[in-house]
Amino acid sequence: MPARELQEQLNTLREQLEQNPPLSEAEREDLHALMAQIESRIKQEEAVPDTNIADGVNLAVERFELEHPAIAGTLRNIVNALGSMGI
Repeated sequence: MPARELQEQLNTLREQLEQNPPLSEAEREDLHALMAQIESRIKQEEAVPDTNIADGVNLAVERFELEHPAIAGTLRNIVNALGSMGI
């Protein structure tokens, strides 16, 4: 169940990015790279704890919190879903 929730949050984040919020190219690339890491993690059958992903998402939350609160909120949901998966 948590993997499905995580995928839903990634889909929400993807939709938010498609609305072309005022992000720099570097910010956009960082979010896409982070999403690719998370999607790769979802595809793995076993949940071996990888705090690097959660740490990366937490850093992204801090980075986008003030200027892009909707994106930061979605990223927080992703952190929660990762925690539910034991990641």
